[in-house]
Amino acid sequence: MDLATFWFILIGVLFVGYFVLEGFDFGVGMLLPVLGRDDRERRVVINTIGPVWDGNEVWLITAGGAMFAAFPEWYATLFSGFYLPLLLILVALIVRAVGFDYRGKRTDAAWKRNWDIAIIFGSYAPALLWGVAFANIVRGVPIDGNFDYTGGFFNLLNPYALLGGVTMVALCLTHGAVFLALKTEGDIRVRANRIAGRAGLVTAVLAVAFLAWTVTSFGGNAASVATAVVAALALVGALLANRAGREGWAFVGTAITIGLAVVTLFTVLFPNVMPSSTDPANTLTIANASSTPYTLKIMTWVALLVTPVVLLYQGWTYWVFRKRIGVHHIPDDGAVSSPAGSAIGGA
Repeated sequence: MDLATFWFILIGVLFVGYFVLEGFDFGVGMLLPVLGRDDRERRVVINTIGPVWDGNEVWLITAGGAMFAAFPEWYATLFSGFYLPLLLILVALIVRAVGFDYRGKRTDAAWKRNWDIAIIFGSYAPALLWGVAFANIVRGVPIDGNFDYTGGFFNLLNPYALLGGVTMVALCLTHGAVFLALKTEGDIRVRANRIAGRAGLVTAVLAVAFLAWTVTSFGGNAASVATAVVAALALVGALLANRAGREGWAFVGTAITIGLAVVTLFTVLFPNVMPSSTDPANTLTIANASSTPYTLKIMTWVALLVTPVVLLYQGWTYWVFRKRIGVHHIPDDGAVSSPAGSAIGGA
């Protein structure tokens, strides 16, 4: 395996980590108005991701940095051509982060309600736009001989991409509901379990349709078909586990589903990184988009040294904040409490 292929795989792994971890963050935000029937319940919902949501976004930053360094042509074409949707994603993530931090700065109900709307928007919008973006990367976009994107924003809003966006939203919502059932107690846990079961049925239909369209229309191979089938089976297993009240196994199932769905997209894409719908000769591949071998070699050594440390730290964080949280952990006076002693300030 050459280093360009290694870095393509590593970037795929980084996006798998991002969507699996940030996916339940998005889902929790989407379900805030559904599961949080009063302020204390909404604070419980938010506090389930309080210690981890910002660490989950490190996977996206790392993936973007790796793409910039390992495949500068891919990075340049993607970030210039998809400028508007990526900007909207960035704005939504910022709005969501500010919502988490500012929601508890005042006890006024209208103040909290407005920041709840910011959190909800900042959860739905990125999930939808990431699904649209990745579907377009697989489908192919107009690229000229200089590897410049020649389409517009509305070129990205085609039926396949829109299905990808809706499917990503559904996957995140189901993943988030299962996570909340795993991390909460009492009525919130029961309601989250029920929502996961109902949403999961819709998600299964959307995921099967999107993955089937992907592998049948965009160069699917035996490996991509296998990952798509296992992703679908994992979602079925997750729904069965959720129905049996085995939230841990249900969460493993939805995580596998999202992870293998992303793997399917990267498998279909390989060895391309950004197909051209204008002329196949203009397609960006791991060969013509990669950095020099020396650059990739230095990056590989840095990744081998740093990645285990990051994984150990994040794993430790999840272990420390592994306990369930319930309404009785949230005081009435606006202060924040969690079973592990940490949460989003004032949430």
